[in-house]
Amino acid sequence: QVQLVESGGGMVQPGDSLRLSCAASGDTLRPYAIGWFRQAPGKEREFLLASHRNGGGIYSGDSAKGRFTISRDRNANTVYLQMNSLRPEDTAVYYCAAGRSIIYSSLPSWERYSYWGQGTQVTVSS
Repeated sequence: QVQLVESGGGMVQPGDSLRLSCAASGDTLRPYAIGWFRQAPGKEREFLLASHRNGGGIYSGDSAKGRFTISRDRNANTVYLQMNSLRPEDTAVYYCAAGRSIIYSSLPSWERYSYWGQGTQVTVSS
């Protein structure tokens, strides 16, 4: 069983960049698909990006295209979410999640992920 801990959130100004980390323990992340999601107050959970297992590819959601990227550091057993050109509408709690046996086309479906971090708050405001 894998445990996930997100970090790196905070308050930034519009146009700033931020890198979130998702550190794993209990198992190696290599055979897991890793997804980043966010949830703003009063809104549904939103898919951002996912990295398929064993380096099998990246799936980008519409909200992430052009501004957000996902990467893995296998040595550190950590996954990162790099966010650039942040906007006030990016304000939300950001979550990483892990799951095994998720087919590529199902990566955006939060129900497919078995393990979740506690979330980290990102606030974009001037």
